Amino acid sequence: MKEKKSKDRILILGASGFIGNAIYKELYAYYDTYGTYCFNQKDFEDNGQFFYYNVEETDIYELLEIVKPDYIISAIRGNFAAQILAHQHIIEYVTTHKVKLLFLSSANVFDAYSKYPSYELDKTLSLSIYGRLKIKIENMLLRLPKNKAIIIRLPMVFGNNTPRIKEIKTLLQNKEPVEVFPNLVFNVTYVDKLTQQLHYIINHKKTGIFHLGSEDLVHHEDFIKEIVSKIGLYNPVYKRVFTSNDDRYLAVLPKSNKLPKHLQITYQDTIDHHLFS
Repeated sequence: MKEKKSKDRILILGASGFIGNAIYKELYAYYDTYGTYCFNQKDFEDNGQFFYYNVEETDIYELLEIVKPDYIISAIRGNFAAQILAHQHIIEYVTTHKVKLLFLSSANVFDAYSKYPSYELDKTLSLSIYGRLKIKIENMLLRLPKNKAIIIRLPMVFGNNTPRIKEIKTLLQNKEPVEVFPNLVFNVTYVDKLTQQLHYIINHKKTGIFHLGSEDLVHHEDFIKEIVSKIGLYNPVYKRVFTSNDDRYLAVLPKSNKLPKHLQITYQDTIDHHLFS
């Protein structure tokens, strides 16, 4: 018997991007789900569930008034200043309407801390422009009432058609070197598991900060070499890039907001999940 569709209305900002589109495909059968696109117009303009949205040009408030979502999932990319302004407007809307905001953040909010992995309640600090952008938007969400904000911090996301895997495949086919970072210790996830985790968080009305990475860590070089061996019979050339003399951590580990066992993963799950054939 088909599960009854929830009345909750979800708007995914950035639903034409890789992760945003995977989230849309996971949720649309269960919720009244809408998305925005900026590129690939031919793929989306005939889909009545999709709206054109350019973070630098479109008034987000107008779109929110049309859709009237119960959940807003922010997976937008683009100009950093425009992203900040858009999120300011989204948060104004969230403050005055009965709606939750789920923001896809990044392990990079901790990239200034290189000596250890990071947990949900650790203080954020970043040396990168990207990490500082995510922190700025996170801080806006943290000023919302606790029952309205969901912050999802992601490690590197893999999967068969992810940009990272496509890039590795292209390098292998062109016999070009694949960059590895021998001293980087990190955790990972894969896109199918990520969308299931988000589905669970929405379905169970969870709020707060979630670290959706594998529960264990791996060296970047070892992980990439295993992935390359999964992709096929190549004689890869590796370019080893050392950014420090010691191990450097960039990992978001779950501790205070753990999901059920069936939604937890190891880095080996990401490799073993049949994504690289």
